[in-house]
Amino acid sequence: MAEAADTAGGRPARSVRYRLLAIALLPMLVILPLLLAVTIYRWDTKFNAALISKVNGDLTIAHQYLARILENTGEHIAALGASARFRDVATEGQPALDRLLGENRERLDLDFLYIATPDGRLVASSTPDTAARLRNDWPILAAAIAGRSTTAIDIFAPEELRRLSPALAERARLPLVETTNAVPTDRTEENRGMVVQSASPVTLADGRTAILVGGMLLNQNLLFIDTINDLVYRQASLPEGSQGTATLFLEDVRISTNVRLFEDRRALGTRVSAAVRSAVLDHGRTWLDSAFVVNDWYISAYEPITDSFGGRVGMLYVGFLQAPFTAAKYQTVVTIALAFLATAAGSVPIFFHWARGIFQPLERVNLTIARVESGDLGARTGPVGSQDEIGRVAIHLDHLLDQLEQRDQALRQWNEELNARVDERTRELQLANRQLEATTKQLIMSEKLAAIGEITAGVAHEINNPIAVMQGNLEVIQSLVGDRAALAKTEFRLLDEQIHRISQIVTKLLQFARPEEFAGAVERHVPGAVIADCLPLVQHLLAKAAIEVKLEDRATRPVLMNRTELQQVIVNLIVNAIHAMPDGGTLCLQTRNQDRGARHGVQIVVQDTGIGMSEEVAAKVFDPFFTTKRQEGTGLGLPISQTLVTRQGGTIFLDSSPGKGAAFTIWLPEAA
Repeated sequence: MAEAADTAGGRPARSVRYRLLAIALLPMLVILPLLLAVTIYRWDTKFNAALISKVNGDLTIAHQYLARILENTGEHIAALGASARFRDVATEGQPALDRLLGENRERLDLDFLYIATPDGRLVASSTPDTAARLRNDWPILAAAIAGRSTTAIDIFAPEELRRLSPALAERARLPLVETTNAVPTDRTEENRGMVVQSASPVTLADGRTAILVGGMLLNQNLLFIDTINDLVYRQASLPEGSQGTATLFLEDVRISTNVRLFEDRRALGTRVSAAVRSAVLDHGRTWLDSAFVVNDWYISAYEPITDSFGGRVGMLYVGFLQAPFTAAKYQTVVTIALAFLATAAGSVPIFFHWARGIFQPLERVNLTIARVESGDLGARTGPVGSQDEIGRVAIHLDHLLDQLEQRDQALRQWNEELNARVDERTRELQLANRQLEATTKQLIMSEKLAAIGEITAGVAHEINNPIAVMQGNLEVIQSLVGDRAALAKTEFRLLDEQIHRISQIVTKLLQFARPEEFAGAVERHVPGAVIADCLPLVQHLLAKAAIEVKLEDRATRPVLMNRTELQQVIVNLIVNAIHAMPDGGTLCLQTRNQDRGARHGVQIVVQDTGIGMSEEVAAKVFDPFFTTKRQEGTGLGLPISQTLVTRQGGTIFLDSSPGKGAAFTIWLPEAA
């Protein structure tokens, strides 16, 4: 019954805990994110509306500039036709009129300027290649005949452009570039021309009425489109990373644009998407929205362009890159999200702290149990200030923990006594084993070296006498044979070399067995100078094996050692390194100052990139008579080198692994 009561009492507490936490955290973790989401959505809508409003304003500026171009062209043509100079030149004949028209065409930046009769016959022209008869059914020409100066945008067919000037027809030609999302077409080029043309009535010298016509071809007129772009998108009018663009379309083909197809090529000949074409050209609406322009998304504005007949013949476009604004929106959203997370991270712990204060007794019991489970048997809940089931559970828990701690202490004490006895016996056995092992190894090594020394000395002396006899008799035989010795010159040389080799081996044996007899006078040397003297001795071996030598001499301290013995050690290590690199490699010789505790000294490293050694081989390289060179090695080079180095208070050791080369390191104390 008590357990049931405790359980029944625990369930409401747990339920209340989660309910209170839900009440506290619901506004922060649910309602506030929803409000933020709604706010961000409304802000994004307003932001997009502001971008559309801006691009609409940009389109207004571009439209006004185009209207100003039309207006200025009409004013200039009308002013020229009404000028006194025109009346004066008109009396001088066609050549004078041609010159006048040519001068004013260049001054007004026009592409053509001519005078024609109402039936289309040419009277005078700014260019000599203008045809004799021209089209005369344009509405602006009819208005000029009626006495009104008029300006409009018209679309000229290739033949009509060619009548004005073959150069204009050629400039109007643009190869069509296949464009994604455009309306399918079988055409391969756009050869029509979009022309701003103005007509004004004039009176010729003979009293006849004529028409003064001037115009500007907008196809590939980059000055025109770049001027629009500079007016609309002045410096710093867009955020960093954005880019404003302007385009003039003949129907759906870009005939003048600063949109880039590639970095150094404008997107002339590309076409607008089918959706934009339908909205602007087919239905006459102004497009204000995002649009994919050639190769990127732009906030775009398109408006239709009508000709003098009232038909929609093209589009005027302005826009700017959408990506920087999208990135700015994402950055703002991320900032708001991070701010929310930071606020939540700071607020949630406060809510948990308040909840912990409400349920402190239960948390203290849980904490006590956790500490006991982790090994702290001295943990206690203590008074919880509550007289309900939780308070009674806390008192019972502390009482049980007291009993458990007492039992645990007794068991631990008994266990510690047993462990102490076992440890004491174990240490005694280990110490005895180590002492016995060290003594045994030392005795075995001493006996081995002594036996080797005695055997080596005896063998060396026994071999020396026959060597001397053999060497002497060989010389006697050569002298007795006389000139005929040349017949066996190679055999005599081989005998002499082998006797010399036996003599060297005997010398090494004696040097190993009685090193004190071969010890030379010690001197102060800088290791770098000794290494420099050693390199010429092995140069022929280095060249033969194609080995590169790297010398890093940084040691400045002198060492105290017989120069010949130090050379012997270094040359022996270099030769071993050369033998380890039969296919070539790199030999690195390094010297540097190196301290061993309080002792100052010098370190010499001989490192190769050869075949390396296994752990078993590396452990035996300093053993007498151990060698991996079965044909020519004696196994005494490294033991003798170790003896020479250790006799001067130094050390030599090896670091090697298979396939990674070997490095012998010599350390010698600094000369006092």
